[in-house]
Amino acid sequence: MTRSPPHPLVVMVVAALLPGMGQVMNGMTARALTFIFFMFMLGMVSWHLTTPAHSFVGRHAGGFLVYAISVVDAYRLARWRYELHRARLAHP
Repeated sequence: MTRSPPHPLVVMVVAALLPGMGQVMNGMTARALTFIFFMFMLGMVSWHLTTPAHSFVGRHAGGFLVYAISVVDAYRLARWRYELHRARLAHP
């Protein structure tokens, strides 16, 4: 019998607390590293395109955008894996 994938809400909470870990929990380490790379890169780009008068969030808006997308992505993939596992158990 195969091991059940983690619940999607657990994956979402972990992804929100630790960037990239939601993808790692889904078994996609390369995807996690890609998200982390683009978080840093777009955070640096938005840092250089803004002035010190902007807020911390405004100066790192590009990184926060990729971070938000990564949380949604981790949840979406976890939900898909979880439902697929449930369907396989219901119809062996």
